[in-house]
Amino acid sequence: MRRRSNNSAAIVLIVVVIVTALIAYKTKQALIHNPPRSAARSAQAEPVQARIGPLDIYPNSSLTHGATDPDISQDSIQDTICNPHWSTRSIRPPTHYTDQLKREQLREYGYADTNPRDYEEDHLIPLELGGNPTDPRNLWPEPYDTSITDGGAHAKDRVESYLHKQVCSGDLTLAEAQREIASDWYHVFVTSVR
Repeated sequence: MRRRSNNSAAIVLIVVVIVTALIAYKTKQALIHNPPRSAARSAQAEPVQARIGPLDIYPNSSLTHGATDPDISQDSIQDTICNPHWSTRSIRPPTHYTDQLKREQLREYGYADTNPRDYEEDHLIPLELGGNPTDPRNLWPEPYDTSITDGGAHAKDRVESYLHKQVCSGDLTLAEAQREIASDWYHVFVTSVR
């Protein structure tokens, strides 16, 4: 009798462990595909990385982590981004595309201020550094006004110009400049531009 009771208890325990594991797996899958807005979509909820600026000057890295243009590489910079006859106008997406994307991303980001005029739909990796022109992973609604006076879109524009000059002068590789601006553009601003 005792042996049968032990076998029944073991079977119940195994069933409970399997059901618990299935529930945990299904919950994890649901969160991956439909993350809670407050955890995955809010710029304020991002984990703190080794960035020196406040969170509101950076894109939410789970939504906008940067993407490069496959047509621009270190080997092609003399014909593209470093060629004085080449212009970002040749690859810049139309405003109807970026305006629509900005409205969508303002909702995704969960910004309190949803006025599109308060944001620049910006390329995290800029076009002049080989950023992908249309990939939503490289575009984000960057605020003009942030919690620090030198953290908005205009300050980042200065970093873009600085890094472009560094790449075209041979002081930085294209990949290094792309990595620097995508990981912490404000660090470049503070250490080299300001």
